[in-house]
Amino acid sequence: MKKWIAAITALLILSGCAGNGQDAQTGNEDTDSKQELKKVTVVLDWTPNTNHTGLYVAKDKGYFKEEGLDVEIIMPGEAGADQLTASGKADFGVSYQESITEARVQGVPLVSIAAVIQHNTSGFASPAEKNIKSPKDFEGKTYGGWGAPVEKSVIDSLMKKENADVDKVSIVNMGDADFFTAVKRDIDFAWIYYGWTGVEAELRGEKINMVYLTDYSEKLDYYTPVLATSEKMIADNPDTVKAFVKAASRGYEFAIEQPGQASDILIKNAPDLDSELVKKSQEWLSPRYQDDASRWGEQKLAVWENYADWMHENGLLDKELDAGKAFTNDFLPE
Repeated sequence: MKKWIAAITALLILSGCAGNGQDAQTGNEDTDSKQELKKVTVVLDWTPNTNHTGLYVAKDKGYFKEEGLDVEIIMPGEAGADQLTASGKADFGVSYQESITEARVQGVPLVSIAAVIQHNTSGFASPAEKNIKSPKDFEGKTYGGWGAPVEKSVIDSLMKKENADVDKVSIVNMGDADFFTAVKRDIDFAWIYYGWTGVEAELRGEKINMVYLTDYSEKLDYYTPVLATSEKMIADNPDTVKAFVKAASRGYEFAIEQPGQASDILIKNAPDLDSELVKKSQEWLSPRYQDDASRWGEQKLAVWENYADWMHENGLLDKELDAGKAFTNDFLPE
């Protein structure tokens, strides 16, 4: 189940070490400077995108270095960010409330240390000509997903709000196809993040309808993505965790205040990205990082409890979650 949640969230979205500018200098200054910085790694959940902008800003503008950290941003590979973070092979990772909830119930000691985005921006998207405007309209349509139990549970949860029947939805595996290819081929709707795929639809001039999860269920307004670390890292290196979160917070605050400059930094560090999409996505997402929270990264116990309750009610958790141990605000700057 956990691997499916991580795969879904990563697919909804569809690097490097610090520079060596001082290496050419002679003497001990370079060695001493490097010794003062603690090397840490942060593993992304997927290829770089605007969910990660604050991390790249913090690295590019020297915020991590100011906190005594030499941060390397790495890709997850086949192992996945959660596994690398939980095992200590990465110090920090980009994760999701969904997967941390499932991981902790299974005894995996991951902890969320900051919410990257304050509210869930995902939903079910469809080309406007399909005329899918509410969950009831899912009846008689084909949903393209990845074969995870949580997908049908979410669709069912929304459809029940309108007395609609999930068994009247055809659910198929869309494989590696992107949203735009799949809806032209054999599906009617799919689960996306508007901040990336929805913005891309705008740029392509393809009108879509969105059925947002948060419009139909408060329990589905969860934190996705989040920054995470392990319980061991918190216990053994609390000062490092505090320094990392402080610098990351500055990075995301910069992206909130200066989305244009922040997107330029992301593009510089990930030049293979579509620059127009990055800029538009950043413009859409920047005000949503903090949204109505008192500070960037803040998490609420009720949000963790609500989603865990929903998962348990839908048979997606073997037992109840101790939500208070799944996240912490202790390392956020005051």
